[in-house]
Amino acid sequence: MREILGRRLQRLRDRFQSLRPDRVQSDGTSSLLEAALTCATTFQWPVLPGVGRSSTDGARCACPDPDCAVPGAHPFDPGLLAASTDPRMVAWWWTNRPTAPVLMATGGSAPCAVSLPAAAAARALVRLDAQGMRLGPVVATPTRWALLVAPYSLERLGELLYAKDHVPSSLRFHGEGGYLLLPPSAASSGGQVRWEREPRPAPPRPADPKSPGARAPQASGTELWLPDVEAVVDALVEASSGAPGGGSRLAY
Repeated sequence: MREILGRRLQRLRDRFQSLRPDRVQSDGTSSLLEAALTCATTFQWPVLPGVGRSSTDGARCACPDPDCAVPGAHPFDPGLLAASTDPRMVAWWWTNRPTAPVLMATGGSAPCAVSLPAAAAARALVRLDAQGMRLGPVVATPTRWALLVAPYSLERLGELLYAKDHVPSSLRFHGEGGYLLLPPSAASSGGQVRWEREPRPAPPRPADPKSPGARAPQASGTELWLPDVEAVVDALVEASSGAPGGGSRLAY
């Protein structure tokens, strides 16, 4: 499966090589286009470019808000609803803005995510690994890690959290109408976004019992393994509660 995925990614790189402008050098900016195309076409995740940093002051966001809490790492123009899996649209965005961060619109048919402070997340992963839990991709910034999970509705999330005695405010839920910054974008807090756990294919689906020998239908693109939010939230709540201040501080 890894060999098949590797060949598929190489074909994507070859296909869009001619679309890269001369100003995209080997300094890492071309990797943003590659990452955006991989997410959109191989994984079928709707993506769009983030607003990025100001061209005159690299420490400030390019959006009009002088006190932006997540400089460079949020949608602006285009807005979140423009997120697309169309390779032509994705290539056009990043050939015109080769340093733009890669954002994934979460929810719907795309993954959702739960993020928490980096130190608490590292502890949570140790606990989940010890339990034998199979995890999906994990996105890491210097300050926060995000565990990708299967899509969930706001109603389902609300019922899950209502049953908890306490949910630290440092936990953030990226569901329908949300977004997540993906590697290898620049993080809003400085540094770079990376994969703590890279995406990996899901195991083959079981045969459909109504049709002996037939496989359940596969989604277009490469289907990835994603745990349900219920399977991981207990460990994340406990890890966040053990953070300084009882997990009440929300760090971007």
